[in-house]
Amino acid sequence: MKHLKRLTLTLFIISCILFDAVPAYAVSTVPTAEQKAAAEERKLLRVESNEWEGWPEGPVIGAEAAILMDFTTGTILYSKNIHEQLYPASTTKMMTALLTIENTSMDEIVTFSHDAIHNIDSDSSRIGIDVGEQLTVEQCLYGLMLGSANEVAYALAEHVAGSLEAFVDMMNERASALGCDNTHFINANGLPDEQHYTSAYDLALIAAECYKNEAFANISGTRTYTIPATNIQSEERIMDNHHLMVQGYKYQYDGFIGGKTGYTKAARQTLVSCAERNGIRLICVIMKEEAPNQFIDTQKLFDYGFDGFQVLNIKDNETRYTLNSSTFFKTDLDIMGSSRQALDLNDSGYVILPKTAAFFDAQAELSYCDDPSDHVATIDYYYSGNHVGYTTLDYARTSADSFEFSNILRDTSGKEPTALKRSKKTVFVNVKRIVLILTLILGTIIVFLFLKSFISSYSYSDRHLRNLKRNRYKKRKG
Repeated sequence: MKHLKRLTLTLFIISCILFDAVPAYAVSTVPTAEQKAAAEERKLLRVESNEWEGWPEGPVIGAEAAILMDFTTGTILYSKNIHEQLYPASTTKMMTALLTIENTSMDEIVTFSHDAIHNIDSDSSRIGIDVGEQLTVEQCLYGLMLGSANEVAYALAEHVAGSLEAFVDMMNERASALGCDNTHFINANGLPDEQHYTSAYDLALIAAECYKNEAFANISGTRTYTIPATNIQSEERIMDNHHLMVQGYKYQYDGFIGGKTGYTKAARQTLVSCAERNGIRLICVIMKEEAPNQFIDTQKLFDYGFDGFQVLNIKDNETRYTLNSSTFFKTDLDIMGSSRQALDLNDSGYVILPKTAAFFDAQAELSYCDDPSDHVATIDYYYSGNHVGYTTLDYARTSADSFEFSNILRDTSGKEPTALKRSKKTVFVNVKRIVLILTLILGTIIVFLFLKSFISSYSYSDRHLRNLKRNRYKKRKG
């Protein structure tokens, strides 16, 4: 039986490749004529990023809302209704997976309760788990992300927090901590509810946090996974990823890392994706689109990002902050008078800019930490009013932590960065000046003693001569 299932899966994959077919999931639902017309109307909606000066023009798409975000800097490259509150559908499960990974270990056993199986719609997305069945957390995560199983989402919520309600509280707290201002969760699976909503921007923030986690990235980008026999089910469960941009599917994309699909009648097609090329990692979110355009839209936006933007290392390009110059962060710590470098630009910081822009087209803003530890300041970069990257000013490894800020070197634009402010908690020691002062004091004392000795010697000689004359006179007289 196992060999037969593997053979069936192999034949299925080969047929998909040969005949350009796609699995019959909710992601491939056929829209009605009315729904197609609505998607065409949405193409007329305003794309905010197309109005930014110096920004490349983005593609026209039929999604209600969409965003393309740089993973590292958080820079928004494409913006269309990104703060509108919409139904997330099963993209909700990204937050469910994130909290599960953060609060459990992969080998923990999850036991499915009666509520997990029966408190969700019977015709919603499932993988056929029974009451009392046991899976590991790892197996559950694959069932959640690849199979989009609603009963698995419910069971994980109970396993992590003790109850669905407590887990939902965790979801909302985590979303708020990430800066999601237009998000409110009411369940762990994304089934429709008026109080269950998010925005494209908030989903991008959640996705960016998810893809910091290697386990999440690996699971969400896996094409096929098999759950072995369990304590109740004697047969294997073979699951395919519903995301059709995975290698081998119709909309496969070079550099695709992973993502999550979502669909309900109210939400329509939603899609979150992550891809990386040439050192640029991008997050794309599509909300309220019609199949199969959620994948086509995502491909267009990824192409727009990878083709239209460049990343520039800040340390390799920045000359406005010349750390080796004696006019910038001069320390005067060396006894012999040379000025050693106290700070250094972090070599991992970069900006992302349109390919038509130069590094110095970005404006730099310098800000200092109130209580510096690893670094003392941050330089943020802006282009067309958008934050496009940052780096930090770190303590140089070869110098002491105590230093004195001096004047800042002006750049060729004539703009002067904000001057550094001394911290009241920092004691600055200028060894060179101390040595000079001590030398002057010691020299003064030596000169004083010499003069005193000279005067005393002169006075003694003068008295001695007078005494000799007096003695001679007395001898003559006598």
